[in-house]
Amino acid sequence: MRVVLALIAALLFSASAFAVQPGEVLKDPALERRAREISAGLRCLVCQNQSIDDSDAQLAKDLRLLVRERLVAGDTDDQVENFLVQRYGEFVLLKPTFGSHTLLLWLTPALILILGGIGAYAALRRRPQPASASLDDEERTALENLLKRDQSA
Repeated sequence: MRVVLALIAALLFSASAFAVQPGEVLKDPALERRAREISAGLRCLVCQNQSIDDSDAQLAKDLRLLVRERLVAGDTDDQVENFLVQRYGEFVLLKPTFGSHTLLLWLTPALILILGGIGAYAALRRRPQPASASLDDEERTALENLLKRDQSA
């Protein structure tokens, strides 16, 4: 059983290791490192939840090759990203930029937390307060009378 689980885990976690094909790797290690850093921040437009480095889709391969071509041509990392954003839109970035057009995207989680906190506070305030656990003198006397009556019976 352990062997089967280990094999399944190895297959799941090693899938991304085979995404970048040996033919795509640049001979210059510095350029290859830059290409990997850039492609790790770019979304596969087919898979949508993977970087192009992790995806086996043909479009991801084309994007990886395009990144490497631009780097070999002398573009900076920002120029490569800007080129891809102009060509495919900001959706290609795994981490979108912070701007007026993405303000709702960035602020929605905080707004949900704030509204949830306000809702929880309001719900707790509306909840009926538990009755007082202490007895006043009249209730204490009535209780003692009941206990005396039960003991004498």
